[in-house]
Amino acid sequence: MASFSSSLSSSKYSDCLTVVGISICTAVVCESISWLLIYRTDSYKTLRSSIDRASKKLESMKTTTSNPVKKSSKVKKMDRFETTLKESNRDLSLFKFKSGAVVALVLFVVFGLLNSLFEGKPVAKLPFVPLRIVHKMSHRGLLGDDPTDCSMAFLYFLCSISIRTNLQKFLGFSPPRGAAGAAGLFPMPDPKTS
Repeated sequence: MASFSSSLSSSKYSDCLTVVGISICTAVVCESISWLLIYRTDSYKTLRSSIDRASKKLESMKTTTSNPVKKSSKVKKMDRFETTLKESNRDLSLFKFKSGAVVALVLFVVFGLLNSLFEGKPVAKLPFVPLRIVHKMSHRGLLGDDPTDCSMAFLYFLCSISIRTNLQKFLGFSPPRGAAGAAGLFPMPDPKTS
């Protein structure tokens, strides 16, 4: 086992694997914090079930057809469920805000630590020459002109996005179905009211 770890640390992939490993650990820590502050609470469970119920009811109302006499009452009911869904989504976003601040602090500290460890050092090689705008992100803080060099910041960013999203889906912490189309704290104005 000691020979494996020493060969891994001396291999050309050690920096890349270190960044990916730290990204995985950070995602687990962040989701644990979110579970402690959000997902295990009764108010979150109530909000989530409210969103699920409202979105299912709204979908069923949109798919069923009825006679024209009852159409105006159906439109009013649909508007009421849409309003309930928007309010629940807004409440859910505000509820997640406190955990988001703690998670942002953790990510900020880990990013600072990684930045000091890998400052000016390429951690990976890209298998392609990126577009100019991507090149500016992937080559951030690196010396040299090799466009295939990848900085720690770019690799950590990609890993964090993909790992944390998939971890949320795996653990069942992804947003409810009705919240997927929600605009969060700043929803688009309703065209019916303007």
